[in-house]
Amino acid sequence: MWILIFIIALLFVLGSGLLLLRTANSHKIPDNVKAQPYQDDDD
Repeated sequence: MWILIFIIALLFVLGSGLLLLRTANSHKIPDNVKAQPYQDDDD
């Protein structure tokens, strides 16, 4: 019984880790986007 609970918990941990890795890699900033200066930078 404890082995089954451990396996299910391990699957949840691995699944959530893979989901986080997939979402972190999908939001890349394009190369042609440049940082805009603040309007207060002249001070």
